Amino acid sequence: MNALKRYITREKRAIKEILAGLLLVFVLAMWPTGYEDAVIYQGAEQVPATVLETDESAVISTGLIKSGEQYCKVLIEKGIFKGQTADGINLMSGSLESDKIFSEGDRALVTINHKDGEILSVNMVDHYRVGKEAALSLIFVALLVLFAGLSGIRAVISFAVMVLSVWKIMIPCFLKGYDPVWTGLMLVLLFTVVIIIFVYGVNAKSASAILGSMLGVLTAAVLGVVLTDVFMIHGAVMESSESLLYSGYAHLDLTRIFMAGIFIGASGAMIDLAVDITSGVYEVFEKRPDISVKELTGSGLAIGRAAMGTMTATLLLAYSGGYLSLLMVFMAQGTPLINILNYKYVSAEILHTLVGCFGLVAVAPFTAFISAAVIKKKAK
Repeated sequence: MNALKRYITREKRAIKEILAGLLLVFVLAMWPTGYEDAVIYQGAEQVPATVLETDESAVISTGLIKSGEQYCKVLIEKGIFKGQTADGINLMSGSLESDKIFSEGDRALVTINHKDGEILSVNMVDHYRVGKEAALSLIFVALLVLFAGLSGIRAVISFAVMVLSVWKIMIPCFLKGYDPVWTGLMLVLLFTVVIIIFVYGVNAKSASAILGSMLGVLTAAVLGVVLTDVFMIHGAVMESSESLLYSGYAHLDLTRIFMAGIFIGASGAMIDLAVDITSGVYEVFEKRPDISVKELTGSGLAIGRAAMGTMTATLLLAYSGGYLSLLMVFMAQGTPLINILNYKYVSAEILHTLVGCFGLVAVAPFTAFISAAVIKKKAK
């Protein structure tokens, strides 16, 4: 009977947490960024359209590279010009990275410039992928909820909170000139609290995991700030950073943004490790309530040592996965290893990876000691 009461109480608490999370998601979704009326999109409408015909007569092919213009007749699917056909233009610059080619039957995202109810021009932006992305997301959410139940719903909500917080709070704050390091730390604290509370609820176990992970994040933040200067890395190594400066944001401190990116990128792994250690410590205590703080801390460290190997490998693969083509270029050209290690963008990725690993190493003892001390104090 007592077990049934505990189960009902736990389920009620989970439902309350889910409702609170949904409210937070709604607030963040409605939260204005201040950049909704970007100048480049005034007097224009972005809608999906179906490609009816294509004309490649003005496309210049040079091996793999295509330049010139592709003309497309499109059927507009949404917006004030829904149902109308128009002639669109696809400008190609000769870059495989950014250029695209359309075929009959493709769905495309188009920008319609108009005035007084008349279409002035139609620019082919890219293939329309929103529907496929939404379908993939819904399948993921359905599987997560199916296998994890209420915990799956809480995981989805915490993910939504993180995405919305980055887009609605972090990015606008960075653009407005707020210090990226301090802003990043505040946002990571928010992520940590939301994720861990959705896993554990509001209790001593959550407090232990939050404190342990945040001490690891602080360690990574301090090392990131110090070592970025030691390595003499400039924030311009980040992708699209120069485009940002030329867009009217030359006042931004790219190096501080780079510093913030170091611990933000590793924070997820630190949270994961802190949760694993805390769960293990509490499980050990439930089996051995008479265990000492020292022994309990040792158990937490043992769990941390086992998990750190996979976590550091996770960080390494996550960071190096986006640079496979660059590594292949180095090998294909026979670039000496000493040259590779001294390139600033390679040094920046090494810094990212190692500082994140330092943070993981710090999380284990912090979380093990804190969770052991908290649970023994609570038991007394």
